[in-house]
Amino acid sequence: MPTSLDAVVAELAPRGTLRVAINFGNPVLAQPDPATGAPRGVSADLASELARRLNVALQFKTYDAAGKVFADADQDAWDLAFMAIDPLRAEKVDFTQPYVIIEGTYLVRSDSALTSVDEVDRPGLRVGVGKGAAYDLYLTRTLQHAEIVRAPTSAGAIDLFIEQSLDAAAGVRQPLEAYAADHEGLRVIDGRFTAIEQAMATPRGGDASRPYLESFIADAKASGFVAAALQRSGQQAATVAP
Repeated sequence: MPTSLDAVVAELAPRGTLRVAINFGNPVLAQPDPATGAPRGVSADLASELARRLNVALQFKTYDAAGKVFADADQDAWDLAFMAIDPLRAEKVDFTQPYVIIEGTYLVRSDSALTSVDEVDRPGLRVGVGKGAAYDLYLTRTLQHAEIVRAPTSAGAIDLFIEQSLDAAAGVRQPLEAYAADHEGLRVIDGRFTAIEQAMATPRGGDASRPYLESFIADAKASGFVAAALQRSGQQAATVAP
């Protein structure tokens, strides 16, 4: 028997307000409005559309790093979040199917000998990452030789790369390319070390809301809603998940 909308609302927004975690640390998905500071971008648009369909109020809680969003997953700080699918995170949250796929790659100096992502995992090399980011979790599992140096945020990882003369900074391709374009002597390596699948996430145990959210994301992709939201926020290079 299909789950009633009332049951979905009771589970997703038991207080009558949908509390949504937004990560400004990934500018592909969310950005602060220059005039008001309010969240905008594909994550904010999806949250607003979901609240509209559920007929509930919407409240954003903003973060500067995905790791901090995840740390609050069992603290009753939010009802819904947007983060990359990862097996470690899946121990505490339930994910929908992905709505956007982005690339994880490396920023290096122009004169670096590194030309491919496979060359980074070597003894003596140091890689800056944002603590708890999807690519931090991935590289922690996969790098066998290079040293990972963690910063509190993804933007901080670039600062750490510069300040400590690290060999590379790992991150999402688009913001790394934007940084390299604005700073001489830097480049982004071709290729990717992982495809990062971005999804909606809820605290574990959301049996009533999970099918509804899956259907919502499928419809948002098929209808062109996700693609339009990416275009409005200037993120045409991001890929809508199949």
